[in-house]
Amino acid sequence: MPPPTKIFLDTCIFSYCRAGWPHLGVQIFNKMKRNRMLPNVLTFNTLLTSLVKTSPYSHSVSFCKELFSDALKIGLLPTVVTCNILINGYCLVGKFKDAIALLEKMEVYFKLKPDNATYNTILTALCKKGRFQDIRNILSDMKSKGLCPNKTTYNILVDGYCAMGLLKDTASIVELMFQNHMLPDVWTYNMQISGMCNQRKIDEAFRLKAEMEELKIFPDVVTYNTLINGCFEAKKSFETLKLVDEMREKGVRLNQVTHNIMIKWYCKEGRMKEASEEIVRMEGAGFSPDCVTYNTLISSFCKAGNMAEAFRMMNQMAGRGLKMDTVTLNTALHNLCLERKLDDAYELLSSASRRGYTVDAVSYGTLIVGYFKEENVEKAMNIWDEMKEKEITPNLSTYNSLMGGLCKLGKTDLAITKFNELLEIGMVPDETTYNTIIHNYCWEGNVEKAFQFHNNMVQKSHFKPDIYTCNILLNGLCKEGRVDKAIKLFELWVSQDKNLDIVSYNTIIAGLCKEGRIEETFTFLAKMEEKDIVPDTYTYSPILNALNDAGKTKEAEELLQKFGTRETDQSTLPPVDADPEKSETMQSYDMNSRRYSERIDKLCARGRYKDAMLVFNEQTEKGIPIDKSTYQTLMIGLLKRRKGITKTDHSA
Repeated sequence: MPPPTKIFLDTCIFSYCRAGWPHLGVQIFNKMKRNRMLPNVLTFNTLLTSLVKTSPYSHSVSFCKELFSDALKIGLLPTVVTCNILINGYCLVGKFKDAIALLEKMEVYFKLKPDNATYNTILTALCKKGRFQDIRNILSDMKSKGLCPNKTTYNILVDGYCAMGLLKDTASIVELMFQNHMLPDVWTYNMQISGMCNQRKIDEAFRLKAEMEELKIFPDVVTYNTLINGCFEAKKSFETLKLVDEMREKGVRLNQVTHNIMIKWYCKEGRMKEASEEIVRMEGAGFSPDCVTYNTLISSFCKAGNMAEAFRMMNQMAGRGLKMDTVTLNTALHNLCLERKLDDAYELLSSASRRGYTVDAVSYGTLIVGYFKEENVEKAMNIWDEMKEKEITPNLSTYNSLMGGLCKLGKTDLAITKFNELLEIGMVPDETTYNTIIHNYCWEGNVEKAFQFHNNMVQKSHFKPDIYTCNILLNGLCKEGRVDKAIKLFELWVSQDKNLDIVSYNTIIAGLCKEGRIEETFTFLAKMEEKDIVPDTYTYSPILNALNDAGKTKEAEELLQKFGTRETDQSTLPPVDADPEKSETMQSYDMNSRRYSERIDKLCARGRYKDAMLVFNEQTEKGIPIDKSTYQTLMIGLLKRRKGITKTDHSA
């Protein structure tokens, strides 16, 4: 039998990739390599693309790098597309240094000129991670190579800046598009609307919708989904229903995302009946519940402490052939951390990658928060270091969690080090980042440092102090007895038309009461009434105490009468079971429940999940109560059942 020809083997690689079996394509490539056969560059590009798309994990991308190196050794001349595919792979797993290194090699080693697609790929990944400085460097490099940003480039930047909350910069980018005779498209507007909704600027989001309609750019399902989610966030459920009706009127079909958004918000508001009804409507419209639907329900049931329903959803998900993904994993990790089962959470995290899950910054951030809650700084920092070693790029939320934990445990210097590290890599801090540092300085009694930090950040960065910032500083000043300075800050904010809340007023009132300046508190009470801010217990309690301390009992009684007496919740004792036989029955059930739990725990620990399920079914049939811990064990078992990614045979 004659040996297979190069054309035949090229075709085999292409066919395996099209069928979704790139690992078999790799075996053919290795055979060609041994026989010194040079594959067609288009075939090789198809193989790389398939590997990156089907398994975008760190080890898969490293394997692509090896294949690329082998192809060069046997004389393959890469194209710009080849390099772009590999750059995309690096970016997907957060290996930005490798991506930029290959970008630099393209011209020097391969005599290839990077195109817009090359730069856009890197910019997309950097924007997702908020790497502000790197974005500037890449844009500068792009211009130095004589490449002009195209519409895709502008849209990537709009998306990135909106995600970072830099809406003024976003507006400037859109203005640049107009100046360069590029009309924004529906994608451009959708991202801007998303940015407005993320900052609760719903009126601005609707203004943008009106603007795009004037330009004859018609809102699509993404536009409506973004606005629906934004209205829910802003507690404007009525507007949401109007938007759904408008979609139907204009012939914009509700998609799976629309239904999932509705389900998510019904779940968040504890309206599980409406969530179930929405699932029925979703199925009636021809959509089956997907991973997002199930993850939403699992998360909601976990938060409500209903582990039975959470486990039932996971079981149903597996039964429908839906793969549990990173969100499912992170939900389980979060739940374990809430239950303070950190060893189980860490064991699950450690085994996740080999089971085929993409472990992300959220996975590690969840455990970091868990360990900080247990005041275990060393373990939290070890998890942080492990994440960095695995080249998982921390996102802003992870940095905020780390700095928050360090601050709470008095490690301010280390928190500031991490803050500077965040700035050095070009990430843009948000209000939470700044407020964490400011709050910690105030908590330590170092209000001057808090103000220095606040003023520096306002002058040098994009920091826009919010109501929380103001309340933190007011509280810090009042605690140190500097009430007059607190009042000046309060009045400054009022003069700048910034909305102050009940906490702001209560802080000033409490500070004045501490200094015995009771008469001045009534001025602030009057201001509260002007602003339609209803005083609460925390408003009048310090005033009543101050009046009593000053011997002004009559005034205290009048004030108490004005606001009404506080109603205290009477705690009810649990009913005592008077029937001794019933008590004995309950004790028997508890003992049986513990025995079944122990059996299930042991079977799951040995990896005998099917046997554990048989025991679980037996326990259910007998009507023996199932405790929370058992459901958690079974949920972890479901996650661990997922098979790891098939390893490609390198030596084939």
